[in-house]
Amino acid sequence: MRFPDIDPAEVGATGLLWLLVSYGYVLYMASNLISEGSDLLLLVPSLAGLVGGVVLPLLGAVPDGAIMLFSGLGDLETAQETLSVGVGALAGSTIMLLTVPWAMSVYYGRVDFSGEDMTPNYKTSPKLTNDGSCSGLAYTGVALTPDINHGAKLMMMTTLPYFLIQVPAFFLHGDRQTVSDGEKYWALTGFIVCVIFFVYYLSIQLKMSNEGADKLRRMAVTKEAMKKGAISLSGALAGQVFKLEKAHTVGSTNGVKGEREGLIPTRSEDFSSIDGPTTEVAQYLKGILGEVFLSYDKDGNGQLSHKEFTIFLTDFHENISSSHVNEVFSFYDTDSSGTIDFDEFIAACYTIIKQATAPECARRNYTRQPSSRISVTVGNRILNDDGSDDEEKEDVPEEFTDLSPEEQQRAIKRRAFFMLTIGTGLVLLFSDPMVEVLSETANRVGVPAFYVSFILAPLASNASEVIASTYYAQKKTSKSITVSLTALAGAASMNNTFCLSIFMALIYFRGLAWQYSAETISIILVQFGMGLWALREKMSALAGMFFVMGLWALREKMSASTGIIVLALFPLSVLFVAFLEYLGMD
Repeated sequence: MRFPDIDPAEVGATGLLWLLVSYGYVLYMASNLISEGSDLLLLVPSLAGLVGGVVLPLLGAVPDGAIMLFSGLGDLETAQETLSVGVGALAGSTIMLLTVPWAMSVYYGRVDFSGEDMTPNYKTSPKLTNDGSCSGLAYTGVALTPDINHGAKLMMMTTLPYFLIQVPAFFLHGDRQTVSDGEKYWALTGFIVCVIFFVYYLSIQLKMSNEGADKLRRMAVTKEAMKKGAISLSGALAGQVFKLEKAHTVGSTNGVKGEREGLIPTRSEDFSSIDGPTTEVAQYLKGILGEVFLSYDKDGNGQLSHKEFTIFLTDFHENISSSHVNEVFSFYDTDSSGTIDFDEFIAACYTIIKQATAPECARRNYTRQPSSRISVTVGNRILNDDGSDDEEKEDVPEEFTDLSPEEQQRAIKRRAFFMLTIGTGLVLLFSDPMVEVLSETANRVGVPAFYVSFILAPLASNASEVIASTYYAQKKTSKSITVSLTALAGAASMNNTFCLSIFMALIYFRGLAWQYSAETISIILVQFGMGLWALREKMSALAGMFFVMGLWALREKMSASTGIIVLALFPLSVLFVAFLEYLGMD
C-alpha cells in the first residue's frame, strides 16, 4: 500500500479539488524547502562553488523531473495516457519560466533609458522616474549582459534532443507499439545527447560558480540570513573571509604579490597581531555591509557614532561585552571625534570577525554574551530592500547566533541537509499522486490532460523561481537582473537536459510513444524566440508587439512594456498548441 492511499477516481468534485490543492501545496512547500536548503549551503564557503554550480540547478529541476518520471510509470497503456501529464508539466514549466517570471523581472527591474542610444541607466539616482503608463514603459527596460547572452545560447543549444525525437514523430503513425518501435533508437540517441548536455551544462556552471559568477546571489543569501537572525555577523562572513585570505596567501606563496587595504592602524598592542584586510576581503565586506552602514548613518554624514555602532553589533548578534565594544570603537576612532567612517567601520568589523574565529587563547577581550532572543529591529530595516520602516520582531534561534562561527557553519549544514532531505522526500512521495489527480481532473473537466498539467503543475513546482527572480530584479542593478534572467534561462536548460532525458529513457526502456508534435513545436518556438531576443544588449520597449508577430528580431533593447507582451506568450502558447492539434497534428 502506498501513501497517500487515496484514489482520485473515487472522490467527488469537492474531494478532487481538495486533493488538487493539498498535493499542489505540499509540492510547493517541498520545492521551497529544496530552494531554501540549497541557499543555506551557499553560506558555507567550502561548499558554495559546488552548490551554486551543481546542487542549485539539479535540485531545482527535481520537482518537475519527479512529475515527469511518475507520469510514465505503471502499466503501459495507462502510462501512455498519463505521459501527457508529464509533457504538460515539461512544456508548462519551460514556457512559464521564460514568460511569467521573465516579464515580472523586466518590469520590477526596469530602469530609465537615457541618451540617443537608449542605454539603461544604472548609475544615476533615481534609476526610475517614468511612470507605469504605456508611454512611460516604452522608455524603461533592462540591460542584457554577456552572461545573459551566454545563458540564452546554452538554452537554445540544449533544445537539440527535441529535434532528434521529433524527426520520426512527424512521419510515424499508428498504435503505440508501432510508433514506439520506430522512435526507439532516436530516443536512445536523444537520451545520450541529453546526458552529454546535462554534464556539460553542470561543468560550465561549476566553473562559473568557482570563478565567482554567482557572487551576487551568495551575498543576497548572506544578507537575508542575517536579516532573519539565523546567523551572526561573524558566523555569516568568517568562512568567506578565511577563504579569500587563504587564496591571498597561496597567491603570495606562488609569487603573486597581494595587497592589503591599510584600513587598520597599528597603535595598540591589543590589535597589533591583526593585519588589515586584503583588497579582496575589504571589497567583499564593503559589498555586504555597504547598505548596512548607510542605514545606521542616521544623519547621513558618512560617520557612525558609538551608539549606532553598538546597535549594529547587537542587531547582527555580535553579543560581545560592552567593554570590548568600547575598546574596538576607540581603537578605530583615530581622531577621537566619537565617530568612525566607512573604512574604519569595515576595519572594525574585520577585527571582530577575526577575533571571533581566533583560538581561545588569542581572544583575550572577546567575550560572547547570551543573546536572550534579541528582537531584530534596525537590522531588519536595513536589509529590507523595499526600504520600509516596519519594525518586525523575530525570535532569533539561540542555537545559531549564540554559537561560535565554526559551530554556526556546522549548524547551517545540518539544517540545510535536513531541509533538502525532507523536501526531496515530499517530492518523491507526492508526485505520483499529483499525476493521478491531474489526470482525473482532466477527465472530469473533459479536456486533454496536457492542458491541465500545463497550467497547474508549474504553479506548484516553479513558484520559488518566480519569487526568487523577482526578488533579485527589484534591486535594479545590471548584476541583479543578470542573476534573475540567467537563473530562468538556466532552469529552461535543465528542463531540456535533465527532465527531457527522463522522457527519452521512458520511450526507450518502457516502449512508450512520443506523440506530442504540437507541444514540441510550441516549446521550441518559445525558447528560440526568447533566446534570440536575449542575445541583444538591451531589452527594449514596444518591440515586443512586433516580436509576437515574428518581426523586429534585430532590436537591441527590452523595455518594461515588452515584458507585458512576454507575459502574454504563456497563454498564447497554449492556444497555439490547440490550434496545431485542431489542424490534425499530434
